[in-house]
Amino acid sequence: MSTSSNLPLVFVVGGTGAQGIPVIRGLVKDGAYAVRFLTRDAASSRSQELLKLPNVAAVEGTFANEDDLRKGLRGATYAFINIDGFNAGEKTEMFWAMRSYELALEEGIKFFVYGNLDFVYKKGGYDPVLRCGHYDGKGRVGEWILQQNKAPENRNKMGAALFTTGPYISMAVGARTPMSPTVEDGVVTWRVPLGQGAVAHVNLDDCEYYVRWLFDHQDRANGLDLEVAIDLIGYKELAQAFEQVTGHPARYIDTDLAEYWTTGPLGPGNASAGYNSDPSDSATMTMRDNFTGFWNMWKHSGGNQGVIRRNFALLDEIHPNRVKSAREWFQREEDKSAELGFPNLWTRVNNLRPVLKIAEDGRRGRL
Repeated sequence: MSTSSNLPLVFVVGGTGAQGIPVIRGLVKDGAYAVRFLTRDAASSRSQELLKLPNVAAVEGTFANEDDLRKGLRGATYAFINIDGFNAGEKTEMFWAMRSYELALEEGIKFFVYGNLDFVYKKGGYDPVLRCGHYDGKGRVGEWILQQNKAPENRNKMGAALFTTGPYISMAVGARTPMSPTVEDGVVTWRVPLGQGAVAHVNLDDCEYYVRWLFDHQDRANGLDLEVAIDLIGYKELAQAFEQVTGHPARYIDTDLAEYWTTGPLGPGNASAGYNSDPSDSATMTMRDNFTGFWNMWKHSGGNQGVIRRNFALLDEIHPNRVKSAREWFQREEDKSAELGFPNLWTRVNNLRPVLKIAEDGRRGRL
């Protein structure tokens, strides 16, 4: 669908991803904004899903090409940039995220929202056990963007905000994610190396609201790192919530890293964390190294007192109707399934389907 020239246009990178689809939906649902999103293939099923929305247009290209980025940014008023680190790898993602910010300034963008993750290596005091490349790459760039935003030569040209998320809670009932469950003798089972820690799980539907809020409240959002989550959710709590909502037994079994990398959902983890990164480059982390840091991050979080924390009072102020617990999320999913005729949670865990675009694509593709 073409876009209205009367609406402020938001250029979106990452629009066909799990987060990007609700973000775009939230921007255009009431006619407040138009969206132009970047895609490698405008005929893909995800692109076509977006193009059915009002005032949404696609531009074919890649985030790793200046001409394509300029083509997307030119004539737009705002930008939402969320680069897929599992495509690019940490090093390449950092370059193109920074270059996107610079090109946005060059093209006259007025407000820039960056899809961010926690800079866990820094937040954990540069402890090497917490080194997680796909988090740290985004987190470094996020800090750089906020610093650039303060510079006198940039301050009056373009505002900027960070949208810092975490693992989507739908990944806990999806295929080929770090926390995919198994069903063992009728018991839904999460075997993950979490200990007594907790994960800052995010509800994708709430992303629709939060990003819209950032664009609607630019005076307040400028310079803000909006760090979101449902809660810091332990997996004993997750399993109990599943059982309470569905009536089917569920459990969490704390698993050491050696066993996780032998029997877990990501396999032995020998592949590069970024499927287009050079495995011979010493800057490239393996899946095993990257997700060992990932699980250590969450093992050292919990109770909003660990490495990863959230300002839940701020989130309640911004989005009073946000999902606030694993049980609430599971209940909403069950209610939605009943209303729309979708598979319920018990059916979903017995027939796991991809949530992330990378799982749907089978880690194939190009930049």
